Parts: sequence; C-alpha cells; structure tokens
Amino acid sequence: MSGHSKWHNIKLRKGKVDAQRGALFTKLSKEIILAAKSGSPDPEANYRLKMAVEKARENNMPQDNIKRAIARGAGGTGEKEIEEIRYEGYGPGGVAVVVDAATDNRNRTAGDLRFVFSKNGGNMGETGSVAWMFDPVGIVVVDPAGRSEDAMTEAALVDGVVDLEYGEPTEIYTEPTSLAEVRDALRGAGMKISGFYLGVRAKQKASPQGEDLNAALSFLEALEDHEDVQRVFSNLEVSEAALEALA
Repeated sequence: MSGHSKWHNIKLRKGKVDAQRGALFTKLSKEIILAAKSGSPDPEANYRLKMAVEKARENNMPQDNIKRAIARGAGGTGEKEIEEIRYEGYGPGGVAVVVDAATDNRNRTAGDLRFVFSKNGGNMGETGSVAWMFDPVGIVVVDPAGRSEDAMTEAALVDGVVDLEYGEPTEIYTEPTSLAEVRDALRGAGMKISGFYLGVRAKQKASPQGEDLNAALSFLEALEDHEDVQRVFSNLEVSEAALEALA
C-alpha cells in the first residue's frame, strides 16, 4: 500500500480525523447523487448506489438525507446538477497529485483548490500536466477480515486484477474495463467490499524526506478535507521507518 494510504489509515486508527466533521455528509451525499445519476435510482439495481447508501448508513447519515440525495441524482429535485471534475498538479517535495471532485459550481471549486495548492506550497496545473505519470485503474477496496497477505493475494487471483496493496483495508487494482467483473468475482468469493471506483495509480513514486514529507502529508490532508473533493491520488511513497516516526 502506498505511504499516503498507510498514513491515512494510521490517522483513522489514532482518531486524528474527525469523522463527524460537517464535510463528511456532503461527500457521502455527492457520492449517492453521482451513483444515482449513473444508473438506476434503486440501490438493489445499482451496485454503486447500494455501496454509497451502505457507507452513508455506516456513518449515521439520516435516512431523509439519503432519500434526498437519491432523488437529486435522479433529477427529481430541480437543484443544480452535480458534476465530476478532475484536477492535477504538484505539491511539496515534487509530489504529483490527481484530485477527483464533485461540485455544482466548478468555478468555486477550482478557485478553492487552487488556493489549497498555493497555500501549501503546491501548484495546480492544467489538465494533463501530471496525468502522464499515472495509469488508469479500477480499484476495489476490501476488508481482509483477518486474512494474511498471502491469503489475500491468492484470493485476488481473478481475471482482470493487476496488483494488490495489502493492508486494512486492502486495495485491489484492476484493468479499468474489468472493475465490475472483478468486484463481482470477489464478492462471490465472500470478500467484504467497502468500495470500488475508477481511479489512477502512479507509475513511479516520489519519496520526499524531512520537512518536505511533513509538508506533503499536510497538503494531501488539506485536499482531502475539502468538501468537494471525493478522492485524492498521489505518487507519494513513505518508508516504514518514516511512518513509524510519524505515528
């Protein structure tokens, strides 16, 4: 698992992220809206929506909020449409980032994120400025449920899987066109899937040290905390020794 992902999980376990912050329900609502927009408004007929609703419930989102988000995604509320937008750029220590956002006001979101980049010593670039450093992938997030890395690797020997990064959770990478098939195969094998989505994975890693590493982690956290940001992908790699020092 990438250093950034490991550090993110350490933060969660140590309670350094406020899971009840106001932006959480906004992010969950947008995922429901986008899922409902992409297919059926019936969670039983739309697996992406089903996963989004389950995640919202796990985080104690009120049922009325869930219903409103589904209705908005289905186009039944007359509110502004939520659209997905991807931003790219560089952070401290030369770390390349790709940011997937969901917004009803792209000008506001672009301005906000440009400020986050600038404030944290980064630079938001044009479309394609760092995309060449990443490969498109499908990502299935799985709870290892006590399985060892070897056991998870064996269980993930499914057509379409290209790699696995073991941890809690474990991220299984697929060919983009094989995401749904791999998800179904893993689910059929009894694995607990907590998420799946199309994303990117860095071809080469960046390993800043010292203050550059701290600045890069702070920058990534600032991006993740923005309520319009759904996911952040980076090429940051952190050594085990550095992680232990940070923890």
